[in-house]
Amino acid sequence: MIFDFQPLLVSELVTAEPLQESDFDRLYAVASDPLIWEQHPNKFRYRRDVFETFFRGAVESGSAFLVTDTKTGEVIGSSRYSNYNQQENSIAIGYTFFARKCWGKGYNPLLKKLMINHAFQFVDTVDFYIGAVNKRSQISIQRIGAIKTGEEETAYYGESPKLDFIYSISKADWNKKRE
Repeated sequence: MIFDFQPLLVSELVTAEPLQESDFDRLYAVASDPLIWEQHPNKFRYRRDVFETFFRGAVESGSAFLVTDTKTGEVIGSSRYSNYNQQENSIAIGYTFFARKCWGKGYNPLLKKLMINHAFQFVDTVDFYIGAVNKRSQISIQRIGAIKTGEEETAYYGESPKLDFIYSISKADWNKKRE
């Protein structure tokens, strides 16, 4: 079965749809908040020129999502799949950010759940590359059952390499957690 990198994912709280070039202004309106990026590998993604590079990488990946509030249709963030590895039967979820007004309100875990459930139709392991300084995301991913499995220098599109912690969850563990 061929992995579908940009399905429409919908829940009562969040909708993730394929990111399009025409989404730049609406997504940058969210991303222009410097506090969103304070724990991310590149703290300057709030600047338009830096975000343009991030956005270009997202669109070119063919696996990025524009995330909206299902009830209001308001753009609230983005995420994407990456690092698909057919041999290891794995994929990563990352590059995620949300408007601060969504923090701590269930948006991020629900989006991750939608993306994980979709991924496990095709792969046996989902990985998360999280900046070594991004404590908020590390705690969040551990809450859904992912465990730290490694560390790696990651070169993001158009950026210099940064240290990421790798967290993973297997399909078997995910299914046990849901029982």
